[in-house]
Amino acid sequence: MDLASRYPAVSDLKARAKRRLPRFVWDYLDSATGDEATARRNRAALDAVLLPPSILHGEIDPDPATMLFGRPQPLPVGVAPVGMSGLVWPGAERHLAEAATEAGLPYALSTVATMLPEEVGPATQGEGWFQIYPPRDPEIRADMLRRAKDAGFRVLVLTVDVPAPSRRERQVRGGLRQPPRLTPRLALQTALRPAWALAMARTGLPRMALIEAYAADLQKSSLPSTAHAGYLLRTSPDMEYLRWLRDAWDGPFVVKGVLRADDAKRLEAEGVDALWISNHAGRQFDAAPATAEALPAIRAATKLPLILDGGVESGLDILRARALGADFVMMGRAWHYALAALGPRGPAHLIDILRADLIANMHQLGAATLADLPAPVYPPGFSP
Repeated sequence: MDLASRYPAVSDLKARAKRRLPRFVWDYLDSATGDEATARRNRAALDAVLLPPSILHGEIDPDPATMLFGRPQPLPVGVAPVGMSGLVWPGAERHLAEAATEAGLPYALSTVATMLPEEVGPATQGEGWFQIYPPRDPEIRADMLRRAKDAGFRVLVLTVDVPAPSRRERQVRGGLRQPPRLTPRLALQTALRPAWALAMARTGLPRMALIEAYAADLQKSSLPSTAHAGYLLRTSPDMEYLRWLRDAWDGPFVVKGVLRADDAKRLEAEGVDALWISNHAGRQFDAAPATAEALPAIRAATKLPLILDGGVESGLDILRARALGADFVMMGRAWHYALAALGPRGPAHLIDILRADLIANMHQLGAATLADLPAPVYPPGFSP
C-alpha cells in the first residue's frame, strides 16, 4: 500500500481512525470537556497565525533539526503522554516509543498508561520522558520516580492542570468505565469495528498498569472514566511538592499545564528546566485560552525552553508554534489517529508526513533552518 498517496495528511489518518474505532473509544480519544470550545480555540488560534513567504533564495536544503535538553532533535516534535493509549491500539505505548526513538524523537509515557515503565522504558534507549500525575503518598511518589529512572526515563514531566476530574461530557455519554468493561451497548459498538476488536481480542481490554498496582487496596468498584483509579492516589500539588520533585529527580524537569506569564516567572525562579504550555487539549477547562494565544506572553516572560501542545495537526502548525516562540512541540492525539488507522505502521508514517510538511513549508518561507522563520503576522482583529 502506498501510504503517502492514500494518507498524505493527519486528517486522512483521523478519518480512517474514526471509521475503525468503536464509538466509545473514539469519544475517549477525541473529546474535550464542556462544549469543547477550548479545543476549537486551539485550532482557530493556530489557523490565525500567518507566516509571510520569502522569495529569491535560490536552492535551499531545509533542515528542521533543533536542540532540546542538550540533545539534537531531527524534528521539533515528539510524542505527548496520553492516558490509556492501549485502549486505542494494543501495545500502543511500546509501538509509539519504538517509532519515536527510531526517528530520534522523544516519547513521553503517562502515569496512567496501560503498560509499565519497565515495559516501555527500554524502547526509549535512555531518552524517554515520564509524565507524573502527583501521588499524594510520599512513598508511592518516591517509588514511581525510582522505577521511571531505573527503566531509563531521562526527563520528568509534572502535570499540574488536573487538580480534579473534569466532566468530559462526550466521553461520559460514551459509557466508558475504568477499568474498561464491555456492557451490551459497548459490545455492539465493538462488533461493528472488527479490526479493533480482533486486535484487542489478542490482549484483552487494557488497564492502567502502574496506577492499579498502587491503588489495588483502594479501588472497590468500577469508576467513571473521568474519575478513574488514578484519582484515588492523586493530589493537587503546590510549590513545596514541586520543590520536592525538582530535588528528587536527577535529570531535566518540566512543568506541564502552564498558561500564564506570571506562573512562568515563578517556575523559572524555582529552577525548573522547561515549561510546557498546555490546556490539556481542552479536556480540563472549557474557558481556557488557546495555547497559541498564551505562548507569546509566556515567551516574553521567561528564557526557559518552551514546549507547546494543543491543536497541532501538521508540520505547518509546528512552524507556526516555533514562529510564536515555542522551542519544541508535542503531539498527542495525532499519534493515536495513526495507530488506529494503520496499526503499528502508523506512527512511522506520521513522522514521514510531518517531516515532509515541515520541509515543504520551510521552502516556501525561504528558511534553511528553524532559526530563519519569519515573524508571524495576524489577520485584522486578531491579537495573540
